[in-house]
Amino acid sequence: MTCNRRTDLINGLLDLAAFLEAHPEVPVSSHAVVHHFPEYDSDADMRAEIDQIAAHVGSRIDFEDSPYGHYATTVCFGPVEYRAVAVLTAARARHAAEQSYTGCIEPDPAPAT
Repeated sequence: MTCNRRTDLINGLLDLAAFLEAHPEVPVSSHAVVHHFPEYDSDADMRAEIDQIAAHVGSRIDFEDSPYGHYATTVCFGPVEYRAVAVLTAARARHAAEQSYTGCIEPDPAPAT
C-alpha cells in the first residue's frame, strides 16, 4: 500500500471531526493549526515555495515572523489554520547555537510554595 501523506491527513481530519461531533463530552482546543514546512533548501527556494503556496490559497506573506527568520503564509477556516512556514538559514543556525548550551547551565531551584 502506497502512503499518501495528503490523503492520510485529510482522512485523519475528517475522522477527528466525526469523532468530536459524536463525543461532545470530549474537550477541544479553541483552535487548530496544520503546519507545512518546506524541505531545507536554499532560503530563496524555500521563499519561492511559500510564495507559490500563498498564490494558491490567496493569502499574503506574513511578515510578523520575519524578525525571527521565518517566512510564512496563512489561510484560516474559522478556528482552523493552514500555515506554511520556511525557517530560514539564520534562524536554524541561531536555534542550533542556543541548543548547544542545553545541559550546560543549571538554574537555581524554584522556591517551594
